[in-house]
Amino acid sequence: MPQYPKNRLARSILQNCIEYHIKNVVISPGSRNAALTIGFVNHPDIDAMSIVDERCAAFFALGMAQQSRKPTAVVCTSGSALLNYYPAVAEAFYSNIPLIIISADRPKHLIDIGDGQTIRQENVFKNHILFEANLNIKNTIEVNSTNDNLIIQAIQIAIDKKGPVHINVPFEEPLYESIYESDFRISLNKKSNENAIKEDSSIKKEDFTKYTHYWNSSSKKMILLGSNFPDEVLQKYLNRVVLDESVIVLTETTSNVYHKNFINSIDKVIFSLDDVDFDKLKPDILLTLGGMIVSKKVKQFLREYPPNHHWHVDSLRAFNTFHCLSRHFKVTPRVFFDHFFKPNLAQEPKKLILKNHTYQQNWIKLKDDRIRKHDKFLSKIEFSDLQVFSSIFNELPNNIHLQLANSSIIRYSQLFDLDKSLQVFCNRGTSGIEGSTSTAIGAAFKRNQQTLLITGDVSFLYDSNALWNNYIKNDFRIILINNSGGGIFRFIPGPKSTNALEYFETPHNLNVSLLCKMYGFEYFIARNNEEVKKELKSFYSDSEQPKLLEIFTPNSKNDIVLKEYFKNL
Repeated sequence: MPQYPKNRLARSILQNCIEYHIKNVVISPGSRNAALTIGFVNHPDIDAMSIVDERCAAFFALGMAQQSRKPTAVVCTSGSALLNYYPAVAEAFYSNIPLIIISADRPKHLIDIGDGQTIRQENVFKNHILFEANLNIKNTIEVNSTNDNLIIQAIQIAIDKKGPVHINVPFEEPLYESIYESDFRISLNKKSNENAIKEDSSIKKEDFTKYTHYWNSSSKKMILLGSNFPDEVLQKYLNRVVLDESVIVLTETTSNVYHKNFINSIDKVIFSLDDVDFDKLKPDILLTLGGMIVSKKVKQFLREYPPNHHWHVDSLRAFNTFHCLSRHFKVTPRVFFDHFFKPNLAQEPKKLILKNHTYQQNWIKLKDDRIRKHDKFLSKIEFSDLQVFSSIFNELPNNIHLQLANSSIIRYSQLFDLDKSLQVFCNRGTSGIEGSTSTAIGAAFKRNQQTLLITGDVSFLYDSNALWNNYIKNDFRIILINNSGGGIFRFIPGPKSTNALEYFETPHNLNVSLLCKMYGFEYFIARNNEEVKKELKSFYSDSEQPKLLEIFTPNSKNDIVLKEYFKNL
């Protein structure tokens, strides 16, 4: 017979998670969280997983929530264990990913008196959390009602506002008391959350008439998409909008929308433009969708040549990335475009006016020119990071789930036009190198298709505990580009001009073959382009173990080749 916690707080948390359909719970072992562990492990509606390293556990949970778009809970013991969640909490906060942090704590009278495994856990995430429920250990009717309401509010906010919340739970000893009963339900005072996200009520017929007028009277309109979950309806709307030749759509690798007339590799197209070009290509209206923008060049362009109007469409928040935000439409992109195309919201025709302008044509001409120069340069390139990326993307199977690490990896990927069947993700909320592997493994756990992580050596080694995980699928693949340190610091201006380059680059002579052996990965190695192509031929085939391909590239040449590439554009 299943055991359930005797502790009322643990029972209330468990019951609420069940009623709100929080199915996935990642637990890191400990004693103070024993009551929570007993409850989650025993309930048939909960898929409980155990990951020892709290930082890896949190990013694994984040990867699951990234793909399911539903909250995942993580549970830890008291003390410094909680602090290891912070990088994933910050990523969830800026990437709008629902994450429920449940931490066990000591009672207040044991804080700051020298008791072991004890820190100040209340408000520890206050700068990067949507809601914090600090529960009270007293077992009275009034306190229990308050605790229940706090738990409910935390879970609802995670669901509605799509971000991290923290439930801090103090436990007295004894910690392992349990009961045997088939029905442990307790009375919960459920209330609807008044803070639930709502569509922007300020969008009215008259308001949209004004904005559609601005749009239809403009001859240079730019739509810029950052990170975005794949959305067929949004894709259809954008396919329709781009029929207007006064519109250009710029997309990033993680935008997950594709069209032959979109600019899919921004940096490749605009890197070598001069002031005259930028002035000519400056939009009158900039419409932004999705999350964070990777391209530094497009940020510089739009900050130095700001549009007359910048509108951002997002139901949650609007970042003033280009310092010229004029309107935030607090709705989903679907709702926004639905308003644009509905005839009853404006006196305009039933569809957006299609103007005979050259704005889109100018961008497409530029794109075609860059593609020709790109292909010509790559046809004669020497072995380097850039050539490796070309080989990887040429050999990618269709319809796979692609996870990218940060730093050089995401930036190199933005130089290539990927196949429209791919779905691409990267932790761009905080753009940190930590947690990329853990996130990819968690994301893969929720997918029914093969997952590939492309990562660099520093990012991979930093998160190597990610492989200490019992939930890695056999079709999971990692391509590790090992350039013996942080290669990006040889390319960006500044570090090479100092006498401390080795402290920026973190040079090393490590390989990961023994890590793969320890964690049960098939290990493959390549040191030149012929070996890369050979290994990639069978890399994605079925196997009884996950696979890792480590590709060693020359760190003394990578920056030279990349600079020559941009010069040739």
